[in-house]
Amino acid sequence: MTTTARAARAVSRSPLVDRRWIGRWLLKGSAAVAFLYILLPLLFVTWLSFYRQEIPSFPPEGYSLHWYTQAVQNDRFIDAFLFSAQLGAIATAIGLLLAVPAALGLSRLRFHGHGFASNLLLMPLVVPGIVLGIAIYVFQTEIQIATELPILGSLPSLVWGHVLLVIPWAFRLITASLAGFDRTLEEAAQSLGANRFTTLRRVTLPAVLPGIVAGGMFGFVASFGNLEMSLFLVGPGHLTLPIAILQYLQWKIDPTIASISVLQIAIIAIAMLVTDRFVKLSRVV
Repeated sequence: MTTTARAARAVSRSPLVDRRWIGRWLLKGSAAVAFLYILLPLLFVTWLSFYRQEIPSFPPEGYSLHWYTQAVQNDRFIDAFLFSAQLGAIATAIGLLLAVPAALGLSRLRFHGHGFASNLLLMPLVVPGIVLGIAIYVFQTEIQIATELPILGSLPSLVWGHVLLVIPWAFRLITASLAGFDRTLEEAAQSLGANRFTTLRRVTLPAVLPGIVAGGMFGFVASFGNLEMSLFLVGPGHLTLPIAILQYLQWKIDPTIASISVLQIAIIAIAMLVTDRFVKLSRVV
């Protein structure tokens, strides 16, 4: 058989379409559909926030920024936003103080019950928010009955619950950051005379800083936007933004809520982009 005949026979046997090419396009198409499915509600909410009419209807009568002005001029929303931000900051700080040593210890020590301890710290991500809120409320009720301390409806009880939302995010992302950390850097620092505390402060923590910041950011967002658990723990004078939005929707339905949602998303997105610019959250997330 000549060389030309062999080449012609090989071409005739080769498939008309490369299967790898089909697989790549199917994967890209599936990813595009998934992203569209996730982003579609956000796009509709953003579109709705620019409606001119008070009662949403299609097609819109026109577009306006009126609802954004009304949202930022509503004192109830502003106070609730500031309280949610303060609550999220306090819960994030406490959650990081607990999650950082827990991640350091569980990533380096192996003991009986290691897996149980790791799963326990991640449990708030698995348990539904309403179940977690009921459980914390019942637990705090029992403590108040036993100790006669004013726990229910207080700010410490609310912070307590929100700390549980921060810990799993911080623990998971810090652990992921520690997984790629080179332990020989610590050994080199100690061989040069640094003690364990100095090594932790000047070598370990700076190396896992992206994981700490990412955990804090995700924990803050989880605390800031929580509704289910906060409904059971919030007391008089402590109104979070999600609860303020829910109360507003009980009496009125207009694009004000959509504009508030867009502002929240914009603030969080800008904060994460600025943070990633200096800390490189993409290394962990």
